[in-house]
Amino acid sequence: MEDKKDTYKTLTKPSKEVLFKDRASKFFGYAYPVNSEEEIKLRIEQLKKDHYNARHWCYAWQLGKEYEYYRANDDGEPSNSAGMPIYGQLQSFDVTNVLIVVVRYFGGTKLGVGGLIQAYKTAAKLALESSNIVEKTIDELFQLNFGYPEMNIVMRIIKDEKINIKEQKMELDCEFFLSIRKKEANRIFEIFNSTYKVTIKREEDI
Repeated sequence: MEDKKDTYKTLTKPSKEVLFKDRASKFFGYAYPVNSEEEIKLRIEQLKKDHYNARHWCYAWQLGKEYEYYRANDDGEPSNSAGMPIYGQLQSFDVTNVLIVVVRYFGGTKLGVGGLIQAYKTAAKLALESSNIVEKTIDELFQLNFGYPEMNIVMRIIKDEKINIKEQKMELDCEFFLSIRKKEANRIFEIFNSTYKVTIKREEDI
């Protein structure tokens, strides 16, 4: 059975402001890294303040390391003429945890549905092209508990497998929190699970 995808692409920081013009209408494009719908709401509210004279603030976003959630909004433009073309660029660039907003200033000439689709698509594309896109791994979190006599064997496994220790507590016993790439998670779990006097739990069981 083929491993599920365990990487995703996102942005390191907000894009530069980009501008696309068509028949006196101006389309300002913005791309932001985001992690929640609350953060998305705040970004859109801020843009509405920054561009209070604009006619439309159309957007699309995608959330989740496995690209689970998305939304597209036409904000008063004809149905599917703005939000979906923007969302199409999120798909084309294969990014998640990203919000794209395209702000339109109406120039007095109607562009028609085809013209709008092209304009919103282009502004979204320019925003993503001006962004720094990175690929990250999807990781699972494990909790490891063991006594000091087991320290050497635990540290040897961690070193051999190049495991990232996110946090450690050294008190009466030892407690490590490990971040492990998803496709390696089951194998690493079994290694520690079969190690004498070492207890391992997955994040959902912690």
